[in-house]
Order: sequence, then structure tokens, then C-alpha cells
Amino acid sequence: MKIGFIGLGNMGAPMALNLIAAGHEITSFDVAGITVEGTTKAASAAAAVSDQDAVITMLPNGEILRSVADEIIPAMAQKTLFIDCSTVDIDSARAVASQTQNPLDAPVSGGIGGAEAGTLTFMVGGSEEAFAKATLLFDIMGQKAVHCGPSGAGQAAKICNNMILGVTMIATCEAFALADKLGLDRQKMFDVASTSSGQSWSLNTYCPAPGIGPKTPADNDYIAGFAAALMLKDLNLSQQAAEGANAATPLGKHARDLYKAFAETDGDLDFSAILPYLEKMPRV
Repeated sequence: MKIGFIGLGNMGAPMALNLIAAGHEITSFDVAGITVEGTTKAASAAAAVSDQDAVITMLPNGEILRSVADEIIPAMAQKTLFIDCSTVDIDSARAVASQTQNPLDAPVSGGIGGAEAGTLTFMVGGSEEAFAKATLLFDIMGQKAVHCGPSGAGQAAKICNNMILGVTMIATCEAFALADKLGLDRQKMFDVASTSSGQSWSLNTYCPAPGIGPKTPADNDYIAGFAAALMLKDLNLSQQAAEGANAATPLGKHARDLYKAFAETDGDLDFSAILPYLEKMPRV
């Protein structure tokens, strides 16, 4: 397929590379001038999407998505499949979807490692027909794609999923901090909780304690796989959505507030670095 790819940051670049490796022809544009070997660099976002079978965007927020969409959609052929993999607010996703014929909001889970390995999970909103057309591309960039419903449903799934992640990471870190103060060995804590009712992805797969469980950013001085600032962004989106839906999310709100305080000084660290932050926090 001929694909226009806009946004070649930490996630977009490896996704584009996997598509190139699978034999697809990529025309790319990034406002920061980032290039990816094997792509044809376009002079503008509009030029990148002209005469393409599909367009993929990976952008920082809803405001930027809306601005880029206003530029590229008039330059796209009506039949072009438009796949937005950004994580944005639901209103922005639906507003952009209303401007084109074959839109999909398809935010991802799996972080930079998943983007590089081609093991991302795509949460997809849009028509079944558009989803079926995009499956080939999802299979290259990821290991799973779930059609969640109409436009906006992909963003809804991502927001809810990452609210769970934020809350469970804090709970996991609180448990390690308490275990330390109780004199419980961290490895023993992991051995018990990871095989009993305390198990979770935050503990079993992405353990925030260095030297415990599988290798994670905690074993690399908390250099970000998924930055705390990005977790804060997603938790802010969850609270924006909860307010609009009149949904009670007290733990989601508390997690947002904790990550807000943490990210003010350590937003570039991995979100699991909230463990040493909590260890220093006084009991109130």
C-alpha cells in the first residue's frame, strides 16, 4: 500500500519502520523535521497524504490532531483510509472523523518497546468496513486490534484502560513502599503478590521495583518507556471524559492528582518511578 505517515516521534518512527519492512511505500512528514530511513520525506503534511491508499497520524494531543486534519483531509482522496493512532480526547476524535469518509481512531497500548517490536494493541473506533481494510496494517504494527465500536470508541477504550494502569501502578508502588517499611523483602513481596490476588500488569509485567521480576525501566534508572508526563496526559483525559459522562471515578481522580504532583518535577522519568516518590512522601 501507499501510506502517508505524519508524526515520526518515539512511537511513530518505529511503526513506520515496521510498515516499510513489510514492503509498504511510506511518504512521511514531521513538523520537527524527523526523517525515517526508507521513507520519502514530504515538504508538508498535505503533500504527504496526496494520492495515498491510507494515512496514519501519531500526534501529541487533540488540538494538534484537529489542526493537522484541517490541513490534510482536503488533500486526501475520498477513498483514503484515515487511521489516527494518537491518544486524544473523544470529542476531537469524533470531530475529525466527521470530516472524512473512512476514519478510524486507533490509539495504541504497548509503549515504545511495543512499537519497535510490532506488538502494539490497537483500540479502534470507526466503521466495520474501514476496520477490515486496516487490519493488514494493524497486523504489521501490532499483535492485536480490537474493534471497539463507532468513532470515538477507540479513544474511550484507551482512556479507560490507562486509568486502570495509572491506578494499579500507584497501588503497586504503595504496596512496595509499605512492604519496605514493614521489613518485608521485595522479592518475597513480588513472589506472593504476583501469583495471588495482588497480581496485575503493573506488578507482573512492569514491576516498578528494580531487580524484581522481568526487566523494566526500573532496572534502567527509570528511563522512560512510558513517561510520567504521558500518564498524566491520559489521566487528565480520563477525568475530562468522566466529567462529561457524569461518571464517578474517585481513584482515577486521585491517581491524576498524584501524577500531577510527581510530573511537575520528574515528568520525563518513567511513570513507574512514582515508587521512589511515594517512598519519600510523608503519611498525612
